[in-house]
Amino acid sequence: MSVTRFELQSVRSVRLLRLVSDDGTNRLTRDCVISLTKKISELAREQAPLIIAGNERFFSAGAELQEIAELKGQATSKFSKMGQELTARIEDFPAPVFAAISGYCMGGGLDLALACRGRVASPNAVFGHRGAALGRITGWGGTQRLPRLIGKARALALFVAAEKLTAEEAWQLGLINCIADNPVAEAIGLIHAR
Repeated sequence: MSVTRFELQSVRSVRLLRLVSDDGTNRLTRDCVISLTKKISELAREQAPLIIAGNERFFSAGAELQEIAELKGQATSKFSKMGQELTARIEDFPAPVFAAISGYCMGGGLDLALACRGRVASPNAVFGHRGAALGRITGWGGTQRLPRLIGKARALALFVAAEKLTAEEAWQLGLINCIADNPVAEAIGLIHAR
């Protein structure tokens, strides 16, 4: 199992938190969720705008399915609460938070992006919640946030039919703010335009 960690840097008075993993998929393991929650809490004290990004191929493939498959009883509920705490910290962040999305943004990765105030995607971005195809449904707040953005009918199709959306489709539905060749630079521009 590849370990997902993150790198932090400052770009034009904005904090850039980039998910990084050996296999490039940026899976949100339990350890990663705990570390991200702690770091987001620390960054909240700085009150500087934040951008969360991945790499060119993956924003995040979502939760580590092998870990989820091993969860039983209370551990399942605890993992959901961990993800909910992370997304709540992002949603309640005292400064603007944008997701700069390239490549796949799936499952828990989509939940993380939905918690951000804004989302900028590259033309190659793909969005989806494939959990239903595996007999699972999100527990990190995506079932609440996604319908608010794109409507109940389309959100239900994404969750139940495990549909995937291209960047263009996501933009047309209102899931993302815009499409840009360089989502990080565009997100910085949107933050500074406020």
